[in-house]
This record gives sequence, structure tokens and C-alpha cells, in this order.
Amino acid sequence: METNEREHVIEVTDLRRVYGGEFEAVRGIDFSVRRGEIFALLGTNGAGKTSTVELLEGLAAPAGGRIRVLGHDPYTDRAAIRPRTGVMLQEGGFPSELTVAETARMWAGCVSGARPTEEVLTLVGLETKTGVRVKQLSGGQRRRLDLALALLGDPEVLFLDEPTTGLDPEGRRETWDLVSALRDRGTTVLLTTHYLEEAEFLADRLAIMHEGRIAVTGTPAEVTASEPSRITFDLPEGYFVGDLPPLAELGVSHHTVDGRTVRLRTHELQRAATELLVWADRAGVELHRLDMRSASLEEAFLGIAKEAAAGMATTKEYAA
Repeated sequence: METNEREHVIEVTDLRRVYGGEFEAVRGIDFSVRRGEIFALLGTNGAGKTSTVELLEGLAAPAGGRIRVLGHDPYTDRAAIRPRTGVMLQEGGFPSELTVAETARMWAGCVSGARPTEEVLTLVGLETKTGVRVKQLSGGQRRRLDLALALLGDPEVLFLDEPTTGLDPEGRRETWDLVSALRDRGTTVLLTTHYLEEAEFLADRLAIMHEGRIAVTGTPAEVTASEPSRITFDLPEGYFVGDLPPLAELGVSHHTVDGRTVRLRTHELQRAATELLVWADRAGVELHRLDMRSASLEEAFLGIAKEAAAGMATTKEYAA
């Protein structure tokens, strides 16, 4: 195995997928996923995420480009990589009359070197539901079962498609902890999710797709850094925006005033915050309801989607 294949267990080059001979759902994308990292593939509805993941899983042949998963073509060399990968689909489609334990045992019979079913069911918190029929499970419990079956083969590469849909906040956080622990053990995870908080919490790196193309790749911090940070506070009585330090000198790119409430946007949060607090201290005033925070992944995502929809977006790729 070449050094690059040891470092990058998923490599995608100029990948394309076409439906019906005309509609190009994936339009020449490039990205790679390192061994032992969580990589999130995000995008608006119809962006091409599912079409891309299906190609990575070997469910269809690409219309163009090249894919390597664990050094193999996932479509033509499916037998070589299938035992080394786990897949959690959006819908498992398991027989509704089987119990949880029966479903796990059935699936284990199809997996090479399967882990004990009791072990994986305990891992996802279903140890008390083994005798319950699948049709009686809640939506969140079905997602847990989907994840358990994806983990039966102790995969090197794990594909997770919307893994926490239907889970309550506690179940979602438990799943995040489980996925993080899998990464820490060396499992490579490719994740798709509509929960941007989930991607921000879990992903080592991510890519945002729009209309079949990748608009940006990088770490969550690199991607969110493209959007300005926010500072919000209430002006002290008797003071106006003009009394503040010159906003341009604070690196403020935009500001609004709503009554006494001032909202600033800046790419230089530390400098702006420091100058603002020094001014307040010298003036002997208190900035009530002061809130300072960096941009969220959601803000970056919406900004990228807006740029792409307006035709202004250019592909951004931060250093790997």
C-alpha cells in the first residue's frame, strides 16, 4: 500500500454522477479523508450529498472521476472493501416483526467476523430492548439499532447518513460521544447531517456542497472564520454610537442600532472587544447585556449558500 493510501483512506478526484443521461447531481468534486478522522459532508437539499455517499459506498458507478476507499475502487472492488466498512443509512428497512436481538443476530450472520450482538446493542443503549419488536421501537431507538448494525463488523471506515435523526437531545449527545470514541480508536467516519451543531461538534474537517459542487472545505474553525464575529450590547444612558471609539478602527465591517441595542460585526473580535471594554472602563460606564461570540457554522453555512445561490461563490479549500 502506498503512503498516501495509508494516510487518506478516502480519496475523491473529479467525481461526477449523472441521472437520466442529463441531470448532473455531482459536478466534479475533489476531497480526501484521513485515517482516523471524522469528515462531515454538508449541503443544502439537493446539493448532491447522498449521491456522493452512495458512490463512496459502491452502490453505483460514477459517471466520471476516481474514487478510492482503503486503496480500492468501491464499485469494482466491492468484495475487497465491504468487510472493512460499516454503513448506517437514513432508513434501515428491517423486518418489523423481528425483535431487536433477532434483527442483530440476522445481520451478524451477514457480516464477516461480527462482534457479539449483545456488545453492540449495549454500546448504543439498546440492552434493555432486546426482546422488543422493531415495529414497537421509537424513531430514535430505530436509529440506535441502525448504528448498532453498522458497527457489528468493527469497521475501519464508517459511513453515517443522518445518524441522530429522531433522537432527543440526550440521545443525540450520547451518539456524539460514541462516534467520537470510535474516532479515537482509529475508525474513520464520513458523516452527513442536517444538524450543523452536530457537524461543528464532531467533525475534524468538513466540506459544504451546493448544487453538485463543493463550495468550501476545511476545519469547522476555518470555515466559520470566513464569517464575521458578533458583539451586542446596550448603550449606556446618555451615550450614542458616535461616542464609541471609531468603529472602523475596531475592525467593524457592519453595525446596526435598534433603540439602545447596538450590534457590531467584525473579523477582529479580540481587538474590537478589547478597545470597546477599555473605552467603557475609561468612561466609567457599564455595557449592559454584553454578548460577544464568534460566528457559528450555521452562519457560515447560510452565508455560503447565499453566495452560491447568487452566483458569487468561489471554491475555498483550506490547507489539509
